[in-house]
Amino acid sequence: MDQFFVTPPDWQTALFTAGAVLALAVLVASAGARLVRFLIFKGFGEHTHLTSRSPAVRTPLRLVRLVLFLAVTIALTPPAFQLAGAPLRRGLRLEQVTHWAATGGVRLLMIALAAFVLVRATRLMVRRFEQQISEGTQLEVLERAKRARTLGGLIQNLVIALVCIIAGLMMLREVGLDITPILTGAGILGLAVGFGAQTLVKDIISGFFIILENQIRVGDVVEVEGRGGFVEEVNLRTLLMRDLEGSLHVIPNGSITAVKNMTRDFSFYVIDLPVGFSTDTDAVADLAREVARGLREDPAYAPFILDDLEVLGVDAFRDWSVTLKVRIKTVPLKQWMVGREMRRRLKIAYEKAGIEFPIPSQRTNVAPALDFAKVSARPE
Repeated sequence: MDQFFVTPPDWQTALFTAGAVLALAVLVASAGARLVRFLIFKGFGEHTHLTSRSPAVRTPLRLVRLVLFLAVTIALTPPAFQLAGAPLRRGLRLEQVTHWAATGGVRLLMIALAAFVLVRATRLMVRRFEQQISEGTQLEVLERAKRARTLGGLIQNLVIALVCIIAGLMMLREVGLDITPILTGAGILGLAVGFGAQTLVKDIISGFFIILENQIRVGDVVEVEGRGGFVEEVNLRTLLMRDLEGSLHVIPNGSITAVKNMTRDFSFYVIDLPVGFSTDTDAVADLAREVARGLREDPAYAPFILDDLEVLGVDAFRDWSVTLKVRIKTVPLKQWMVGREMRRRLKIAYEKAGIEFPIPSQRTNVAPALDFAKVSARPE
């Protein structure tokens, strides 16, 4: 005992002092872990599938709890025994801890409080941003809500990550650690990423502008680089979409040069009606308008149709028919359902009106056969 203490304490004082230090260390470690968990869930939990049991959450919480527990125990044990009348031969003195608490400790607390306030303010501003963008008519609300969720999550994650990194570096400096090697390493890492991961940087920058300019959103049906499908995720680096066969296409954002969005604001379903040369095209156009009018009056399809059928006119001449092009305006993602029902009703209307669909045919003229017997018997 004499090699550790200047004045050896009795066992009751030693147990009480050690218990108080351990209890305080446990409280500080728990509070720090709760703060880290709060930042993780508030920053990323609503936009991912993170839970309290996820390894991405449990591992950093355990590390923070262990580091804080050891730091508080090592730092406060000598001052606590000194306060109990049994100072240790080595370690921090009560005067040093008091001086640091009045200077660096206050600054540390202010940094943590400022980081907490910035995170909360960012969350409130993102909520307000989402509410303002989502205002409008019923159709516009759905479109704007997609963009608001995507942009809101991106802005919130970036700001929280930046605040946590800066606050962490400032806290390390306040506890006496030299952050110069960390900053130097970050600079070297950034330089290495700049030279060695140019494709990755290009993908991230392209993905940022795709999200910012609202080119592609989750729930859209798009065609990108010759591949089309339903957009399931729009990330900073990749675009994930699933085609009609169920195959998932993962496309790097940096390779996207042109996008065909088939569900932006509204959609058209275009139908090429074949009409025989002997059939009145105006009568067929009137018939198509009547069919579309009945479809729009149907309660099952009326909410998805935005306007009357538009007859664009005769679009092409074929060898056996002419093509009458029409189109109908629908809400996004419903053009195929409305178009299929429109085609079914057009076929029924054709049959009731006695109009036949033109069928390719070929006419062949055959010359009469010659009677070679009579030709040979004819006198010269």
